[in-house]
Amino acid sequence: MTNSLPYTFEDRTGSIVDTDFDEMYDRAYFKVGPSADAPGTSTSVYEMRHRASRHRDISPLRHERRIRLDFAKDRSLGNIVWWDRTSIPMARFLKKVSVFGTSLQRKFTASDGREYAWTHRSVAEHEWTCATAENYLVAHYSLKRDPERVYDVSGHTFTVYEPFLQLSMELIASLLIMRHIQHHHL
Repeated sequence: MTNSLPYTFEDRTGSIVDTDFDEMYDRAYFKVGPSADAPGTSTSVYEMRHRASRHRDISPLRHERRIRLDFAKDRSLGNIVWWDRTSIPMARFLKKVSVFGTSLQRKFTASDGREYAWTHRSVAEHEWTCATAENYLVAHYSLKRDPERVYDVSGHTFTVYEPFLQLSMELIASLLIMRHIQHHHL
């Protein structure tokens, strides 16, 4: 097995509804923003062809695929809509790990047919951690607590390990839902 460099994305704003995920070695880019389909309650994840401007320019989106997250007007969970127009209720997509368990520990089945689980603060220094059913580390997310920016970067990082790179967009979408659940105490 070869050692490879994981994809480390800078989450430009740390916002759940408006940010950019730019990989530090320019290998992949994603944009999260309000969806034109249902502004106010809908957020889209776009796979971009270029790095976002440091100043978050407002140039038109040129995207490849997208996942749309449609939340209810009361901020409860709604549906996740895939690029092929398949729609799944978020509560069915991201299921609680156990009936009596915390809402901040959920599992989902990705497009590769495998099951993955997000946990909140289960690993030191990671706000969120995603692992396989066999407990292999897939991805993790860290928020910088200090509001001061250093070297013009936010300090918020999202890391995806090489065997799971093809799932980056799904991991971002599921992470956004998990952060929404936490933020709104669902």
